Amino acid sequence: MNKQQDESKDLLKNLDPQSEIESSQMHYSEEKFWNKLLKYSKKAGETTVYTSLLLYFTAQNPAVPKSAKLTIMGALGYLIFPADIIPDFIPVIGLADDASVIAYALYQVISHIDEPTRQRAHEKMKSWFGDSGQSNKIDNQIFNEK
Repeated sequence: MNKQQDESKDLLKNLDPQSEIESSQMHYSEEKFWNKLLKYSKKAGETTVYTSLLLYFTAQNPAVPKSAKLTIMGALGYLIFPADIIPDFIPVIGLADDASVIAYALYQVISHIDEPTRQRAHEKMKSWFGDSGQSNKIDNQIFNEK
């Protein structure tokens, strides 16, 4: 690992997802979200993409409380903000902070993720990655399904 990657690892260890979410809400927009997700979907990996889609579609649900939507907007805002803790262009670790913030937000709002939301995320994953079954595996891990 090079010096930049070592420094990035140290930053990741000290990452406070909650404060990053709170400070990133203003950077969220639907257009920027879709642009970032399309641009980095292969590099970010199916898990980060699928969990980001779960968050996005959960925020679209009118029954979800405003506090949960603010958490989601902050996490997605962090994902799309170009100047996050670890720049996305750094090989291997560049998207690790984004994945950490997305995972943290997911577990904060998991009780608001319903079956129609999951289905919408599955459909979008199929259109981007084909029918790999990876989103079903991720669901099983997240929602403890057998």
